[in-house]
Amino acid sequence: MSHQLRVNPIACRGHGVCAELLPEIIELDPWGYPILRSAVIPPALVLHARRAAATCPTLALILERAQIHRRHKSAGSPA
Repeated sequence: MSHQLRVNPIACRGHGVCAELLPEIIELDPWGYPILRSAVIPPALVLHARRAAATCPTLALILERAQIHRRHKSAGSPA
C-alpha cells in the first residue's frame, strides 16, 4: 500500500518542523514553507511521514493512502 503527503497551504504557518522530521521528502522555501520533493512516500519512510504529520503544529501536513487508478477496458472500446 502506498502513501502520499500533501500540505494544506492555508493552515501552514511555516514552522518547519516537518522538514526537520522528514528531510528526505520535505525542504523549505526561503520563507520557511514546505516544498514536497515527491508526494509519494516510499514504504521505508511511512513511519517518519506519519510522525511529521502528527507533529505539525497546525496539522497542515496530511498523510493519506494513495488511491490506485486502474483503467478498465469497456466492452465497446477498441483493444
